[in-house]
Amino acid sequence: MIFVTVGHQTPFDRLIHAVDMWAAANPGISIFGQIGDGSYEPEAFPFSRWLSSEDFGTRIAASTAIVSHAGTGTILQVLMADKPLLVLPRQAAQNETRNDHQIGTARYFSEAGLILSIEDETEIAGGISHLLSWRPSTTISANASPQLINRLTSYIQLQSPGKTRP
Repeated sequence: MIFVTVGHQTPFDRLIHAVDMWAAANPGISIFGQIGDGSYEPEAFPFSRWLSSEDFGTRIAASTAIVSHAGTGTILQVLMADKPLLVLPRQAAQNETRNDHQIGTARYFSEAGLILSIEDETEIAGGISHLLSWRPSTTISANASPQLINRLTSYIQLQSPGKTRP
């Protein structure tokens, strides 16, 4: 099953419409969507506007792949679940977000080989086709690495009163 999510902040009708068109042309693929409070309702797959955190996690765990906006929280949750993810970043020019931070987020994770990213909804068919056979280059842990913890500890200690930097 493919799980489609727009997150919990703002509607993303452009993504839902594009996936709905793809789903109509590919009726053999099971899809479920979390669509938020957008005005577009998909016809080719079942959906819920909102999911609890528990239901959201259950949908990710049960999915073979996820299609989403490029929200950092969603990306990290999907990566921790070791699932393939395709993102379409929200765009400020489309009035989907305040700024284009999702474009940079998508680029960063995509260049690291952790997610697939498309720039435009017209790329959804090729993106989903690729997603169905693609795997991320690595997984991430729900816990910080020892190296990160050590660097943060050192930084905090250097910021304490009476400490000087080497």
